[in-house]
Amino acid sequence: MIALNHFNQLPGNEAAALLQPCVAIPGWTAALVAARPFASLVALQQTAREIAGAWGRAELEQALSAHPRIGEKPAGSHAALSRQEQSAVDDGDAQLARALREGNARYEARFSRIFLIRAKGRSGEEILHALEQRLTNSDAEEITAALEQLREITLLRLAGAIGE
Repeated sequence: MIALNHFNQLPGNEAAALLQPCVAIPGWTAALVAARPFASLVALQQTAREIAGAWGRAELEQALSAHPRIGEKPAGSHAALSRQEQSAVDDGDAQLARALREGNARYEARFSRIFLIRAKGRSGEEILHALEQRLTNSDAEEITAALEQLREITLLRLAGAIGE
């Protein structure tokens, strides 16, 4: 974690590199870097939330390219964060792991994308329950739900990257 003051003073490419693990949406990263300097963490989070509020289906698809399936071992540039966030489903519960795999497969067949949820702070059972509930959504409802989850994940990761 770096201090907000330091983030404000970083060269643009270094600031962007710091933000890149928050979400795989280069436009969000570029807009947040361009909005510096921030007077406070509240101002940073508010600006980040406003920029993320404009996301639509294209940004969702872009971001999902870097997200692992819930319950699978993450790999790639976001792996460490994803492993930490999904720690509740990495407990060796074979029945839960199987149910998540099956739920993921049904979700992907229904919506043609991976299931996205803010896993941090949720148990594996809570995640499975949310997956089952969201399978009943219409396509439009699910895009809205997935975008909200993406925003939550992004803002949590931002809060973990930049502090006082």
